Amino acid sequence: MDDDLGEIHALFQGAPTSTEFKKLRKRIVRETREAIETYGMIERGSRWLVCLSGGKDSYTLLAVLHELQWRGLLPVELIACNLDQGQPNFPATVLPEFLARMGVKHRIEYKDTYSIVKEKVPANRTYCALCSRLRRGNLYRIAREEGCSAVVLGHHRDDILETFFMNLFHGGRLAAMPPKLLNEEGDLFVYRPLAFVAEADCEKFAKAMNYPIIPCDLCGSQDGLQRQQVKQILDGWEARSPGRRQIMFRALMNSRPSHLLDPALFDFAGLMRAEPGATQPDGENFSRIPPKLRESD
Repeated sequence: MDDDLGEIHALFQGAPTSTEFKKLRKRIVRETREAIETYGMIERGSRWLVCLSGGKDSYTLLAVLHELQWRGLLPVELIACNLDQGQPNFPATVLPEFLARMGVKHRIEYKDTYSIVKEKVPANRTYCALCSRLRRGNLYRIAREEGCSAVVLGHHRDDILETFFMNLFHGGRLAAMPPKLLNEEGDLFVYRPLAFVAEADCEKFAKAMNYPIIPCDLCGSQDGLQRQQVKQILDGWEARSPGRRQIMFRALMNSRPSHLLDPALFDFAGLMRAEPGATQPDGENFSRIPPKLRESD
C-alpha cells in the first residue's frame, strides 16, 4: 500500500507517513475487503449509494471504498450522498465543498425530517427510531433515483455489537445489524462494509486524515440513550479484559442453533435417540436437522 508507486486518490492526499498510520490504514482496508468478500457484496458493474453523515465512520467508509476502487479491487461505481435533515446549525456547506474538492461524485439532498421528529416524539423520549426510519426511506428513494443497487452504511463492528446487546437487554431477541440485508421491497441491498472494523480505528483514521467531522445535534445530543448505556458496559468489559469486544464479535459469526432455544431454528421435537450401538456427534440426530442449519451448526 505504497502511495509513492503512483498517484493516489485525493481522499488520501496528505496522509501521515508514520508506520503506525500505514498499519492502521492497511488494517482497515484489509478488514473492509474481507467483509465485502465474506458477505458477497460485489455485483460487478453495480452502483452503490455511499451514505455520508459527516461523522468519523462515514468518512472512513468513503475513503476506504475509494481506496479499494482506486486499486481495482472494487468493480462498482460509487456515489456519495448526504441527507441534510434540517437540523439547526447544520453546516450545510462543509460536505459539498469537501466532496467537490476531493473529486468525489456526490448528491446532497435536503429533507426536513428534523421538524417531523421533534413534533412526533414526546418529551424525554429518544429520537433515534423515527429519525432512522425517515432517513432510511429517503435514502432508498434517492438510491432508486440514482439507479443504485445498494445503500451502503458506515456501521462498524462496535455498532453491531451494541445493537446485539440492545436487542438482548431490551428487545428480548438475539439479533444484530446484518452486514448484508435485502430491503422489504426486494429491490435494494443494504451493505455495511465496515462490519469487521473497530470504532477506535475509524476514529484514529478520520482524525489522522483531518476530515471535517460534523457532530450530530439530534440523537447524539441526548443523554441516557440505551445505546450509550450499552456502550459504557462494553467499554468496562474491554477495559478489564482487552480484546473482549473482538471475542464477542467472533461469537456472532459462530452460532450454534442446536445449543440455543429457538425451535424455529432447530428441530428439538424431532430429535431421536440413536439405535443401540450407533453413535452421533454431540448426541444429535443430524438426519433431522435441515441442511442449512447443519452447515451453520
